[in-house]
Amino acid sequence: MIRDTIKTALITAMKGGDKAGTATLRLVQSAIKNRDIEARAPQSREGKAPDDDDVLVVEVLQKMIKQRRESIEMYVKGARLELADAESAEIAVIEQFLPQQMSDADTTAAIEAIKAELGAGGMKDMGRVMAELKARHATTLDMSKASGLVKAALAG
Repeated sequence: MIRDTIKTALITAMKGGDKAGTATLRLVQSAIKNRDIEARAPQSREGKAPDDDDVLVVEVLQKMIKQRRESIEMYVKGARLELADAESAEIAVIEQFLPQQMSDADTTAAIEAIKAELGAGGMKDMGRVMAELKARHATTLDMSKASGLVKAALAG
């Protein structure tokens, strides 16, 4: 499980004196714990926890990376390159724990297969296609990138 790998990496970073890695891994563990608590809440916005723990952890990691990329963009615009570099370093630590992401070609092939399977013909079917894509490939797919590919496949 990814959760165990993160815990092991945190211990290794602490023993090795890697202050930046330790801090980032503690942030990751904290974010995962917060997501666990949200999933347990009866009126949770996030809904129930996924059946596969790795799916939950990957969702948290992808969200953390997205937040950091947005921060980098703002730091670069504000000429705060040292802060952008710190965010980039955090992304590098977090990305170690993500499974290999599907290529654009593989994603497009998966979308076409689901589109044919569901008989999806237009934009009105986007929700169904996205839901099925997430159910099958949530851990290996950047859903924001996939959204654009699904739009293109359904529009064309």
